[in-house]
Amino acid sequence: MGLMYIFPVSIEESDRTEIISNNKDPIRKTVVLKTYGLPMVFWSYLAASLIVIGTMWLASKSAIHKLLTYEDASLQGLAYLVQFTLILTPFILLGFFFYEKELRKTGLEIKLVYKVFFIPFYFKNIILDSNDALSVDHFMDSPNMAKIHNVSELKHFENKGYFELHAMSGGKSILIDRHTRKADLLKLKELLCKY
Repeated sequence: MGLMYIFPVSIEESDRTEIISNNKDPIRKTVVLKTYGLPMVFWSYLAASLIVIGTMWLASKSAIHKLLTYEDASLQGLAYLVQFTLILTPFILLGFFFYEKELRKTGLEIKLVYKVFFIPFYFKNIILDSNDALSVDHFMDSPNMAKIHNVSELKHFENKGYFELHAMSGGKSILIDRHTRKADLLKLKELLCKY
């Protein structure tokens, strides 16, 4: 999800970053980074999807009620399945717009918090091997056929892959974030290494 939900890369992005001082140890500070939401164009995609789902609901409403009147359990099950799908799909789609990933780093500890509708649902704690135990690696999951054939007409179809920010913890490499731009992940790495 890191390719769509992007972390800020500097402290100047004050709406998504925060520096917290520890009362017991004023030298030790915590940096808190929160991902940006989806771009505004995605809201129009959501509106179009909700219009289609609403139309499907109106078109199938009488058929669903008729299926529920039958005594056959398979027909009733089908009616409930369609009904719950048409009800839950808008909430699931809306959840993508209220998904947020929060990264907190204090010393050698990184805490990742995943939230939907501002409610945390998953936590990941990482203890780094050292303060600079972060690396940016290139990732490409499929062979770059356009580059292998080296044809100028295929130049625009080259798979460039993406980059991943990894943390070394206990000798294991743990994925923190991914991005299409290496420069942004390098800035994020520098920012995290300061705290």
